[in-house]
Amino acid sequence: MIAWLFTGANRPLERIERPTPEPGPGEVLVAVRGSGLCHSDVGRMDGTLTPFMPVPPPIVLGHEIAGEIVTVGPGVAEWRAGDRVVASGTVAFCPGRQCDGGYATHCLLPVHCLIRLPDSVSYVQGAAATDAGQTSHAALVGAGELQAGHKLGIVGLGGLGMTAARIGVLLGAEVHAAEPRHEAWEPARAQGVASVVAGVRELAPLGLDLIVDFAGFGETTAGAIEAVRAYGRVVQVGLGRTEATISTMALIGRNVTLRGSGGGTKADTQAVINMMAQGLLTIAATPIGFDAIPAGLERLARGGVVGRIVAAM
Repeated sequence: MIAWLFTGANRPLERIERPTPEPGPGEVLVAVRGSGLCHSDVGRMDGTLTPFMPVPPPIVLGHEIAGEIVTVGPGVAEWRAGDRVVASGTVAFCPGRQCDGGYATHCLLPVHCLIRLPDSVSYVQGAAATDAGQTSHAALVGAGELQAGHKLGIVGLGGLGMTAARIGVLLGAEVHAAEPRHEAWEPARAQGVASVVAGVRELAPLGLDLIVDFAGFGETTAGAIEAVRAYGRVVQVGLGRTEATISTMALIGRNVTLRGSGGGTKADTQAVINMMAQGLLTIAATPIGFDAIPAGLERLARGGVVGRIVAAM
C-alpha cells in the first residue's frame, strides 16, 4: 500500500510504501475510494493542533473515508468483501487521529465505525458526509437543538458551513449567513439561504435563535455572542484560532448559551447519508487525485476553497 505519512509539525507529508495490513478480530481492510481533506489536518501540520493529537506522529492523517471492503477479520459476520462503506469517526475514536487514516490506498477500520454507503451515493459524497456532514448535523441538531421554524445563523461558508446551511434549510429553519468571501454568497443562496452578509454582527437585527460559528477566528465567536437574540444559543465549531476573547457582559447580560461542538455520532452521519440518498443534499466537493493530497492541503491552508476537497481513488 501507499500512504502519505505525517511525521511532525511544519514538515511536508512523506510518501511511503509499506505492506498492506491484514485485518484482525473486529476489523476490516478497506480500499480507500474517497478521502476528504479537512482543515483540521492543516492545523496539525502547521502546529496549531499538533499538541492536541491523541496519538502523536508519525501517523497517516485523513479522517473522511469512503471505500470498499477488501477483506474482513476473524469474527466479522455482518460485513463482506465488496461492501461499500464509510467510516464514521467520533470523539472517542476517529481514524487519522487514534490510528492511521485515509490518506492512503488502504485503511484498517474497526467494524463499530462502519456505515453502509448506498449505491446511489458516490464515494466522494460519502467521504464528505463523514465530516462536513456529520459535524454540521451534530452542531445544528445536537448542540444547537435546532427546530423547524427557528432562525439560524451560519458563520463561515466553507465546506462545513455551506453543508450546515443546506441541512438547516432541509430541517425547516430560516437560514442566514455571514461570510466575507463574496464568491460563496451565490452558492449559499442556491442552497436556500435567505440572506448573506460579510460580518457576523450584521446578523444582529434578525433576532436569530441560534448561531453556529464554523470559522472560529476569535472575533467571530465574540460577534456571534453579541448578534444572537437574548436567551439565544451560540455553538462553536470552527478552530481558526484556538483562543477567543469574548464579552462576558454580553454573554451573561443577554443570557446567551455558548456551547462547543466537535464531530458527532454515527446517527448524525447516517442522517446525512439518508438526505444524500433521497437527492436532497449534495456537499460541494472538488475531486483530486491521490498524488495531489499534499497540494490540496496547501490550498486549504491558503484559504479561498469553496466546499470540500476529496481525493478520489
